[in-house]
Amino acid sequence: MTSALIEGNKMIRKTIYYDSREFPLLGRIYVAASEKGLCLLSLPSHPVESFFEKVMVRFQPHFFTQNPVPFQDLYQQLDRYLNGHKVVFKVALDVQGTPFQVQVWEALKDIPYGETRSYGEIARAVHSPRAYRAVGQANHNNPVPVVVPCHRVIGSGGGLVGFGGGLPVKEKLLDLERITAR
Repeated sequence: MTSALIEGNKMIRKTIYYDSREFPLLGRIYVAASEKGLCLLSLPSHPVESFFEKVMVRFQPHFFTQNPVPFQDLYQQLDRYLNGHKVVFKVALDVQGTPFQVQVWEALKDIPYGETRSYGEIARAVHSPRAYRAVGQANHNNPVPVVVPCHRVIGSGGGLVGFGGGLPVKEKLLDLERITAR
């Protein structure tokens, strides 16, 4: 049984659950999930009002309720990850995007822990070698950063560029992975 209806280009879900939690390395994150899975993760660099606005505009839920239970597995995995354990996130996802965005997000999940890829490498991986700017835009629109590791994408010269959570957080996440990947 599905909890989503399609109306125009928007997904309308009957119930969206949300919660927030403080993490030492990240700060306070806000998360939202439908009955199908995690649909939004907002990092501390984004105002909390933006999180709630995104939920209401994107999903137009009939019910919007705080409940930490749907996020327990995610929180445990984030705790392990942020405490230096190699984690491949295994949580149900309910992310919506264009076919190209979804293809890019799937390619991001293929970047091994502790490694990085350039925007151009991701563009080639999704068979659109000239679409590196579109890959950057798909990264920017990733609704579940860290879980779908857009922080592992770097500039063609190896520099840190473009992360919605802020470059200091991106650097911390990459450093954490490099140290624990050894």
